[in-house]
Amino acid sequence: MKRGIIFDMDGTLWDSAENVAKSWNVAIRQYGVREKELTTQDIQGVMGKTMDVIADILFAEFPEEKRRLLLKECCQVENDYLREHGGILYDQVPQTLAALKRDGYHLSIVSNCQKGYIEAFLDHYDLWELVEDIECYGNNLRQKGENIRLVVERNRLDEAVYVGDIQGDYDASRAAGVGFIHAAYGFGEIAEPVPELKTFADLKTFDISSASKTQSAWTM
Repeated sequence: MKRGIIFDMDGTLWDSAENVAKSWNVAIRQYGVREKELTTQDIQGVMGKTMDVIADILFAEFPEEKRRLLLKECCQVENDYLREHGGILYDQVPQTLAALKRDGYHLSIVSNCQKGYIEAFLDHYDLWELVEDIECYGNNLRQKGENIRLVVERNRLDEAVYVGDIQGDYDASRAAGVGFIHAAYGFGEIAEPVPELKTFADLKTFDISSASKTQSAWTM
């Protein structure tokens, strides 16, 4: 049986909000906008949303075309900035991923981020040998539930669980028909009772198989 763990990014593996805000402010200035300054709280408030929605929220005062151009500029600068500076990595992420890999789990990441964001994370922390597959909204414009299902299917996972921190992650796991574990140390809460982690390192001793089996009760 091939078992997989699929991870969300923000609020699950790391908190990049402060450095994302810094990089976006650099990009905004480069674009010629002087009257706007984003905060860490602004970025935290939109974590987990798709990039088009983020642009509509953070750049609501601008016409649609300008929002899209600003977003493109911000994403390009952000990827380079995070590749160099990283973010706040959660408790024992590399060590825990290595332990899970040794236990035979197929590890992957699915996020609503732009293309290149996951790659910047893996580059900065040198985690490519541990993470076997990645997918994101920026690659194919698909919603998170669809991308989770895509990763499950192309890696032929018999049993899978998604680890995420917000309600949207839980909803996506249900849409994909996989189990769910709540990263309760992250940015959000889940309305339904679900298995939860107090720290990322708890995964090393967590009953992952039991959480994965909840998928059998869900449908697309």
